[in-house]
Amino acid sequence: MNSPLRKKLLGLLFAFFLCVISQAIQPVQSYASLPDELQVFAGRQADVHLAVPAASSAVVDRPDIVGFDGKETTVHVTKQQPLHLHPQQTGHAKLTLKLWGKIPVKTVNVNVIPDLRVVPGGQTIGVKVKSAGILVVGHHLVRSGQDERVSPGESAGIKLGDLITHMDGKRLDGVTGVAEAVEHAGKSKKGIDVVLKRGKETVKTRLTPAYDAEDKAWRLGLYIRDSAAGVGTLTFYAPDQGVYGALGHVITDMNTQTSIVVGSGQIVQSNVTSISKSESGDPGEKRAHFLKESKILGNIERNTAFGIFGKMSGNPEHSLYSKGIPIAFSHEVKEGPAEILTVVEGQQVERFAIDIVHVADQSEPATKGLVLRITDPKLLDKTGGIVQGMSGSPIVQNGKLIGAVTHVFVNDPKSGYGCFIEWMLQDAGVMMKKDNAKNLKAG
Repeated sequence: MNSPLRKKLLGLLFAFFLCVISQAIQPVQSYASLPDELQVFAGRQADVHLAVPAASSAVVDRPDIVGFDGKETTVHVTKQQPLHLHPQQTGHAKLTLKLWGKIPVKTVNVNVIPDLRVVPGGQTIGVKVKSAGILVVGHHLVRSGQDERVSPGESAGIKLGDLITHMDGKRLDGVTGVAEAVEHAGKSKKGIDVVLKRGKETVKTRLTPAYDAEDKAWRLGLYIRDSAAGVGTLTFYAPDQGVYGALGHVITDMNTQTSIVVGSGQIVQSNVTSISKSESGDPGEKRAHFLKESKILGNIERNTAFGIFGKMSGNPEHSLYSKGIPIAFSHEVKEGPAEILTVVEGQQVERFAIDIVHVADQSEPATKGLVLRITDPKLLDKTGGIVQGMSGSPIVQNGKLIGAVTHVFVNDPKSGYGCFIEWMLQDAGVMMKKDNAKNLKAG
């Protein structure tokens, strides 16, 4: 065989192999993009979308837990139609995807959990929270002499954002009693043994009060606070568990921007009196007051990255729903039309149209799960977009609760972020976290 012909044949063979390899790589990459674990609800169909350019099949090992259309244990997969999963009962199953029906390329652990329905909120709530100690929000100088000014707290290494939990071995429930302890320590010329929390770290130090020559009193040189209050929106009420979730983001101290460690707290009914409209560079706010005659709606037990959570005895007034609706996992949320529930006047919850313009791929809890844009003319006319106090407003899509409004884009108040309801339900204790589900399965 002459050399030119040999080169031509080798070139054709190389091109053939490239085509074969590319046909194999594309479906493998599609499979690799799937999560290793998938949670679905018992009795509710779940769709899995696969862009597979080659002949493929899907196989389940426990058709009594998860099946396909009909009673098949193996079905063909195409890129035109999603893979329809039919969860039969709670439990665990393995879904194996095979290239050309023979080569296993991906196994997904399918965790079927009990069906879950919660009542969407939308009510404006008053939030009162007391920290688990006293929060340091600033330093100040004490004039202890003619020209001498000191800050005992700063000298003791106490920083802004520190949470003082103990003084001389006694637990602090608030600022009550601090002044008396400081005066006693000052007059007896003894320092105070202080225990504080700095993030996850526990710090011990000794704090010696200074006598303020102007005020004629003993001072620590610290600005402290033990409580905070504000307005937000209820996201959901879970009647079967008797718990709620609200806000969609952590409560932070306004001075230090550190998250508040909850000692106790409560949420109460609130009435929206007016709206300060959002403008580019200037986010507006709901103006509301707590109703004196209103009963406490619930307590506050946790303050996390996804909001506040606690016990609630019943579905609050003015709800648009008398019973729970399905919730959607993060992978079920789609770009397109949706609605939010919120209050813009008085206590009446209303529906407003929005568009979901971006959905983040989140297999683990993370904030900023989706980007939304207000499209409802009535809401835009009333608020200019998203305003402070709207955080926690539930987002509903296709009859399912999918998330909550969390933040406004300062330079584009018509748009903002939302978090997935899945992560809020986990922090509320309504839905088991994946790590716990794995441990339960292993046990």
